[in-house]
Amino acid sequence: MSTRALNDEEVLTEMNKMVAFIKQEALEKAREIKVKADEEFAIEKAKLVKQEQQAIDAQYEKKRKGAEVAQKNLLHRREEHLQDLFAISRTELAQLAGKGSESGSYTQFLEGVIVQGFLQIMEPKVFVHTRTQDADVAKQAAEAASKTYKELTGKSVEFEIVSDLGKDGAGGVTLVNASQRITVDNTLDERLRLLEDRMLPEIRRDLFGVNENRKFYT
Repeated sequence: MSTRALNDEEVLTEMNKMVAFIKQEALEKAREIKVKADEEFAIEKAKLVKQEQQAIDAQYEKKRKGAEVAQKNLLHRREEHLQDLFAISRTELAQLAGKGSESGSYTQFLEGVIVQGFLQIMEPKVFVHTRTQDADVAKQAAEAASKTYKELTGKSVEFEIVSDLGKDGAGGVTLVNASQRITVDNTLDERLRLLEDRMLPEIRRDLFGVNENRKFYT
């Protein structure tokens, strides 16, 4: 069977079909390449963004830790400075108390805190606990305090000096009622501790300025 030769028009038609087919394949291949390229670009972009974010996070964390260490060191030095101030105060108070009856100021202090203790306890018999070295000056102060208490309340109070407070204390007295249910700690150590608790925030503010991070003050 013989094959008929294509005429020019048929040849052109076939060629156009082939060109269209090749063009369609090329377009599909181009789309595949673009999709793959877009996916790879997105993956690489995400990878680079993640790496950069990790680098930024690491740098921030390093700076944050450095700032925390610096802040802790600063607070530690401030606290040491404040404790030094109270240590100096305690030493000076101990020196004042060490003079005993020779110090009119210490005798006056004892009289005042004993009167205060009498008024808080308000009972006819009170034990006044002191350091051994303060026994005489405490007795003198308690006698004057009992007279002041009588003038203020119209009541008498009997007191007994008990020299059992530690010698290492800064001084002062502790008053206890007869049943030992009421105790008034008027030692210098306790007074200084209360003063420290009350004044520490104010002293910090005076020495170091207002803490900008603190919104409320008591």
